[in-house]
Amino acid sequence: MTVRPLRLIGDPVLRMPCNPVTTFDAPLEALVTDLLDTVRLPGRAGLAANQIGVALAAFSYDVDDRFGYVLNPRLVETDGEYDGDEACLSVPGVHARRLRAAYAHVEGVDLDGRPVSIEGTGELARCLQHETDHLRGELYIDALTGERRRDAMRMLRRARV
Repeated sequence: MTVRPLRLIGDPVLRMPCNPVTTFDAPLEALVTDLLDTVRLPGRAGLAANQIGVALAAFSYDVDDRFGYVLNPRLVETDGEYDGDEACLSVPGVHARRLRAAYAHVEGVDLDGRPVSIEGTGELARCLQHETDHLRGELYIDALTGERRRDAMRMLRRARV
């Protein structure tokens, strides 16, 4: 089991769009294994490759008894609204209510380049959206506005003291 250290807010790799996976080889398999091992720790729901310092379009998830990974994920459909608390491993000590779609559908490929499709509601939908945002170089706090943003920024300042 290899649990990789997390990159935290301020690390440039979190702000760069990730490159698509084009080479399906042993190093990619090792990356996926590390993503899966790292997300399995208690209290974790999803993990994008750039959160462990690799700028490739890949993420793992462990939500509501659903566990897996997606390479080259694309958010292909969302529906409804789901407002709830959100946090991020790369922004420790901060949480905020964030409006997301209540349903999300992601398509991508597996280690063999075969198509995969994951869809979910509630927290799984939130995770799928959150991780695909990471792969575009976005953090969940970027979309916060008003009092929600002010509260999150206060938490972030306190967490960094």
